[in-house]
Amino acid sequence: MQKIIKSRSPLSSQYLSENPLLNRLYQNRGVSSPQELELTFQHLLTPHLLANIDQAVELLIDCYQRQVHIVIVGDFDADGATSTALAMIALRQFGFNSVDYLIPDRFSQGYGLSTSVADCVREKGADLVLTVDNGVSSFEGIELLKSHGIKVLVTDHHLPAEVLPNADAIVDPNLSECQFPSKSLAGVGVIFYLMMALRTQLRERNMFVGKEPNIAELLDLVALGTVADVVSLDHNNRILIHQGLNRIRSGRCRVGIQALAEVAKRELANLRAGDLGFAIAPRLNAAGRLENMSIGVELLLCEDIQKARQLALELDGLNQMRKAFEQEMKTEALAICAKLPNLLQPSAVIDESNQAKGIVLYQADWHQGVIGILAARIKDQFHRPVIVFAQESEGSPYLKGSARSIMGLHMRDVLERIDVNYPQLLVKFGGHSMAAGLTIHSDNLKQFEDCFDEAIAQFISAEALQGVIYTDGELQGYELSLETAELLAQAGPWGQNFAEPVFEGNFRILQQRLLAGKYLKMLVEHSQGMLFDAIWFNVDIRQFPDLSIKQAKLVYKLDINLYKGNRTVQLLVDYLEPL
Repeated sequence: MQKIIKSRSPLSSQYLSENPLLNRLYQNRGVSSPQELELTFQHLLTPHLLANIDQAVELLIDCYQRQVHIVIVGDFDADGATSTALAMIALRQFGFNSVDYLIPDRFSQGYGLSTSVADCVREKGADLVLTVDNGVSSFEGIELLKSHGIKVLVTDHHLPAEVLPNADAIVDPNLSECQFPSKSLAGVGVIFYLMMALRTQLRERNMFVGKEPNIAELLDLVALGTVADVVSLDHNNRILIHQGLNRIRSGRCRVGIQALAEVAKRELANLRAGDLGFAIAPRLNAAGRLENMSIGVELLLCEDIQKARQLALELDGLNQMRKAFEQEMKTEALAICAKLPNLLQPSAVIDESNQAKGIVLYQADWHQGVIGILAARIKDQFHRPVIVFAQESEGSPYLKGSARSIMGLHMRDVLERIDVNYPQLLVKFGGHSMAAGLTIHSDNLKQFEDCFDEAIAQFISAEALQGVIYTDGELQGYELSLETAELLAQAGPWGQNFAEPVFEGNFRILQQRLLAGKYLKMLVEHSQGMLFDAIWFNVDIRQFPDLSIKQAKLVYKLDINLYKGNRTVQLLVDYLEPL
């Protein structure tokens, strides 16, 4: 899809750095004061701003005093795995002697504290169920537990409905009454805050036996889960990630994270937020996509490096399998998209009234655990909100969908509008602004496609569906250096809504070739005669390599390539526009 390249406009006029490039980058991201760039632990928001946090702490202290059985119910993604591991580690360190966990099976039980999961929890003899990264929409499962006298403490970060489940306490920054300024905490961030508040109360009541645990030891898990869940990197989240990365780089992290870095061929000392998102998290997520996330949780709980390496290799194998599924499904999805009559390839301005606003895809044999990644890939390619469906289970009349949105379109709001206008259409749904999940009956697929387009049109203009790539402008020749690349790496962490710096520039294309059948490797020459290696991941192999392109405008990130101990500058290409 042809895209428009635009330079970012400054969102702030504050003086933020003595370095002109960093000053420009921070202004472009709307940093309003130098204090927002302070990433020390002291600038972290206090737990007591979270609604119901005191009530939740009292529940846990009552469990501590009676040493009753606690079962943690997590989620099958990386945020859920890190949340579960963090809660297990913290509670054990604090002196809770009977703590267990359960991760729902994606394929047979689905997301959250369902009635099926509630039955499993009852079989474990739970006195208290602690949910992490789920629970705020688990009405039936919570009601079942409560009817059997089991207390429920929900920690979540997903958007709640107007009516809340009947839990004993709910901690979620997105509750309407919650005054916590950072609404973008990941699930692992929420449980970390609860553990901070619990530690404070245990200390003040002199309830620790022996040395008080160091809460900072959990920040490696917080950093990984926060980056993996692609939540908005506001100031508070950047502090959590920065502090967690510092621990990882210094080797003071869980051996499971160390083992994942090893199989991903990443050095701990140079690890960045992008490495957590693109190298570590996918391997952890592979467990929940293809098998059961309990493998991932066990890796994060593991304290023996040899066992951790074995589990990491198992996850790496699952990730390779996931990649193979993804590649096959993407090829099939692109073939379907090529036949969609209203999915046009726009140039600069969209004015076609019959243009498809969204893309809905389904194929009977697609793997349910990979449809979220596929939706993201198709979204990136066509700049459309995308929902990919797979069969819920063999013989089931229901389809499970994974949705990914574009900037400016809140996916959960779209699904909520559909649910209001067509109350019988959605069996269930939930999620965030950029990602969501849903279930429909297979007979309603065509009706859903029409309703999806209709709802999108109510929320976003046709012009907004034109793909726009925002850059931080051009780099001067002297800025295309290792020093600049290192400066940018240290100036993060970068991520969602605090975008990694992206630049544009004109280059001569001297060489092009495909690597591994899907990466485009190029040798390019800057106008001042400097040569650089450039690589474009997930390139559209139907269009590239294209040896007719001799000059192009590249949209790229400045990166450091480490090979056999040598560090060189390379360009990570996001987009190429022939000149």
